[in-house]
Amino acid sequence: MRLNKYIASAGVCSRRKADELIANGNVKVNGAVVREMGFDVAPGDKVWVNGKLIEGEKDKVYVAVNKPLGYITSMEDDKGRATVAELVSDIPERLFPVGRLDYNTTGLLIMTNDGQLTYSLTHPKHEVDKTYVATVAGVVSDRRLSQLRKGVDIGGFVTSPAKVKVLKQNPRSAVVEISIHEGKNRQVRKMFAAVGNKVQSLERVAIGEIRLGRLKPGHYRKLTRQEINYLKEL
Repeated sequence: MRLNKYIASAGVCSRRKADELIANGNVKVNGAVVREMGFDVAPGDKVWVNGKLIEGEKDKVYVAVNKPLGYITSMEDDKGRATVAELVSDIPERLFPVGRLDYNTTGLLIMTNDGQLTYSLTHPKHEVDKTYVATVAGVVSDRRLSQLRKGVDIGGFVTSPAKVKVLKQNPRSAVVEISIHEGKNRQVRKMFAAVGNKVQSLERVAIGEIRLGRLKPGHYRKLTRQEINYLKEL
């Protein structure tokens, strides 16, 4: 098995992160530092990552988390902020987030120790729709909807066409559902800003066909076998 895949399958991190660890000299096989990306781990080989001996493939765990406000999508934080790792701290396996949600964005986050799945779902070639419900200031006119559906410039990057519809228009604000498959930093907020609407709150309600449903903020649920198979087929 390729070294990066072995590390990912052990639940240490994603395959992409494993490549970084290998390149930085943080991985040893049978006591020797290995920097070769294509290195194959043979049966009986001992692999250390950051000085810690790791085991082979772990039981895979897949959960959907409802990330509350004020949590960062990280395993640890040097500023002492709450992390999503704390939301699944009662699960024995070490789980990692698939993709990111901004500090001020709530909603659906998938976490798993399946490094291969994480790598696949976050790779740019896999266009998985992420659906959000945004409360924005002002009126979302047909012209602004048309702009979002065509793609907008968010500062050196023109977004792909979005699927967007107004769920409710109030005198001073609107509730809008928007689906995108890209994952640029603060992308949805920047898209609405580009057409003249400031996002007041933002919640991710679906990743592909996996939906947040009635999951309470700060809680998690295990994905069903059907949901897991769906993600793997992507």
